[in-house]
Amino acid sequence: MKKDTQIISEQASEHLQAFKEWLQSRRYSPSTIKTYTEALKSFLVYFNDKPVSTLTNQDVINYNTHYILKKNLSTSFQNQVVNAIKLYFNTLQNIEIVIDKIHRPRREKLLPNVLSKDEIKKILEAHSNIKHKTMLSVIYSCGLRRNELINLKPADIDSKRNIIIIRQAKGKKDRIVPLSQKVLALLRTYYIGYKPVTWLFEGQRGNEPYDERSLANVLKQAVEKANIQKPVSLHWLRHSYATHLLESGTDLRYIQELLGHSSSKTTEIYTHVSTNHLQNIKSPFDDL
Repeated sequence: MKKDTQIISEQASEHLQAFKEWLQSRRYSPSTIKTYTEALKSFLVYFNDKPVSTLTNQDVINYNTHYILKKNLSTSFQNQVVNAIKLYFNTLQNIEIVIDKIHRPRREKLLPNVLSKDEIKKILEAHSNIKHKTMLSVIYSCGLRRNELINLKPADIDSKRNIIIIRQAKGKKDRIVPLSQKVLALLRTYYIGYKPVTWLFEGQRGNEPYDERSLANVLKQAVEKANIQKPVSLHWLRHSYATHLLESGTDLRYIQELLGHSSSKTTEIYTHVSTNHLQNIKSPFDDL
C-alpha cells in the first residue's frame, strides 16, 4: 500500500466527490465539508490500492495505529476521521465496515486557556487602529468565534435593542448576544471612518469579508504590543469572556445560550477554570 502519499485512486476520488456532494446537499457548512473531505481523503489514500467496498473495521484500527498514532497526530484529527468515515460509509451499500463498531478516541480533558481581565485590557488597548481595536473588542465582549465576527453584517448590529444578531453560526443556529455600550461607541467611530457596506468588517476589497489569517495577525500584533508572553489565539478571547461572566455571577445556563453551545456539558468546563472558589480556599502551607 502507498502509505504516505496524497496520490488518490480514480475510484477513491469518485467516492470523495460523492461524499462532498452529499455533505453539500445536507447543507453542512463549507468549513465542515472541507474538514470531513480532507479527513476521509487521508483514510482513503492510506488504502489507495484496496477497493473501498472491501475496507473493514480492522482497516480503521490499522489506520489509527500505523498512521495517526505513528505520526503523533491529534485526538481531534482522529475524531474528524471517525466522523467522516461514519458519515460516509452510512451512505454506502454492501460494505464490510460495521459502522456501530467504529469507536471514537477517548476525549482529552483539556482546560480552556483563559486570560485575566488585566491581560485582556492590555490586548484590546494595544492597537491605535480603530478597525483592529474594534474587531478584537467585539470578539471578547460578545464571546464570538472567529467566523462569527467575520460574517457579521452592518444590519446585525441592533443599537436600539443593544444586541448583536449572530446568524447561522455553528450548527446552523441563530442567536443574539448583548451589545456593550462601550463597544457600541467603538463601532460607531469605526463605522464613520470605514463606512462598511456588505460586511461589517471588510477586507481590502470591499465586497469580501475580512481575511481569517489577517485577523489572527491583528491579535498577534496586539499580544506583542501588550508584552504578553503567552501563545494567545482568538479563541482565548471567547474562553476568557465565558470565564469572566461566570466569575461575575452569571448563571451557567445564560452563558450556554450566549456562546451558542448545544450541550450544557460544553459550557460546564468553564467552572474548572474559574478562580472565584479557589481564592476562598486557604492553603495549609500558610498555617505552618
